[in-house]
Amino acid sequence: MNPSDRTPADLLRSALAADPARPLVTFYDDATGERVELSVATFANWVAKTANLLQGDLAAGPGDRLALLLPAHWQSAVWLLACSSVGVTVEVGGDPAGADVVVSGPDTLEEARACSGERVALALRPLGGRFPQPPAGFVDYAVEVPAQGDRFAPFAPVDPAAPALAVGGMELTGVQLVEKARTDAAELGLVSGSRLLTGRDYATWEGLSAGLFAPLAAGASVVLCRNLGELSQDNLDKRIESERVTNTAV
Repeated sequence: MNPSDRTPADLLRSALAADPARPLVTFYDDATGERVELSVATFANWVAKTANLLQGDLAAGPGDRLALLLPAHWQSAVWLLACSSVGVTVEVGGDPAGADVVVSGPDTLEEARACSGERVALALRPLGGRFPQPPAGFVDYAVEVPAQGDRFAPFAPVDPAAPALAVGGMELTGVQLVEKARTDAAELGLVSGSRLLTGRDYATWEGLSAGLFAPLAAGASVVLCRNLGELSQDNLDKRIESERVTNTAV
């Protein structure tokens, strides 16, 4: 990857320039049987649309804070990179009452109502499906995002030295996040073309790193498994073989 990359959004741009067709995120939900595979290009398109929604419709920008109340999921990964693209600080599991924007899954809607700013809800249904009935007081992500533009340009430059991510009592700037992701990638043995399978949750840095940032920093890809405990060892072994997994962090 490009050594001059200083934010997660920079890492994604470098990945897109290097090989847009390669897989980046392969997501499994072992409670539902869902599988979604996103190439770098497809993932980047989702990020662009989400960043346009965040910056345009939700009027968020540098200095704003977004409480992300989502599990380990491919759409959570999209939001993390969209916030980096706009310059919004992501607070994973953050307090909605202190956030400018909250992004919630279906299980945290009541908690998310404490946000006095913009509220976005994700149904987390297969293929990015919408809610059967939109929750009152929330924008339904699946309804709003498809019409957004496929290209994104920030209204204001993103400062790599500004806070980018808060998780588990730790706050990282864009530069610090990229450096930490590169260190983790080396410790996980990731190189360009590696396939990392992980069942870690996104509630910790270790989960976020293995589930997105370290593979992105290494030019690798991730097989992100939610509810991995539902899978037998035999079926896990089959998945490792079928997905051509080279590294694991479970």
